[in-house]
Amino acid sequence: MRTRKRPPTHPGGILKRQYMEPLSLTVSELAVLLGVSRKTLSKIINERGSITPDMALRLSKAFKTTPELWLNMQQNYDLWQASHKSADWKTVEAIAV
Repeated sequence: MRTRKRPPTHPGGILKRQYMEPLSLTVSELAVLLGVSRKTLSKIINERGSITPDMALRLSKAFKTTPELWLNMQQNYDLWQASHKSADWKTVEAIAV
């Protein structure tokens, strides 16, 4: 596992700063365009919700990106958080194969 000192940016923060703000899109407007509830989108951009595969597909179509982009950002964020919130996983021994 690659070691990073600084946590990866939550994909919701990237969505807000790199996509919504430059296009002057509100949460309500983007929620309608994506076909999701305002609450769902708000949770993501406020970094309290995760990008699901379904949301990744919606965002990729709306912003002409790939679903993998959004899912990889979420995965990187989740792995960093998990590796820094607990050290229990470090006690696991490798299984000889």
